[in-house]
Amino acid sequence: MNTIARLLRPEDIVLDLVVSSKSELLDAIGQHMERSHGLPHQAVTRDLDRREQVGSTGLGEGVALPHARFTNLERILVAYLRLELPIPFGATDGKPVSDFLVLLVPKEATDEHIRILAEAARMFHDRGFRAGLRKCVDAQEVKQLFDTWGGGR
Repeated sequence: MNTIARLLRPEDIVLDLVVSSKSELLDAIGQHMERSHGLPHQAVTRDLDRREQVGSTGLGEGVALPHARFTNLERILVAYLRLELPIPFGATDGKPVSDFLVLLVPKEATDEHIRILAEAARMFHDRGFRAGLRKCVDAQEVKQLFDTWGGGR
């Protein structure tokens, strides 16, 4: 099983989220992380926003990988969010984004952070994987797709 699949839990898969901007999305991620993991909503939103100010995490082809290092985090957290309608996100190809893989990593997890980002980039570069995600109708189907992805190894 790939690292992302091992870290992604079904309760961290959000489908058909309705937001109209990058700031609304980051706020929704902060709210989710507070509800699901007890992290401070505003701190998550702020840290993700600071990372986006350095440069967009939009990969292109409708995908972005918002990520941030987070103080006092015991383990890496991964969430997948799919929007009902794509939003502008400053992706490299200029296309709006609908699929987001969010990574929150402990401050000290530098090497693992980089490995997971590379794995995510390979995963989302796979056209079949992206198409499969868009066909999934519930969190269990999304989780199964992540669990069975074997490309890039």
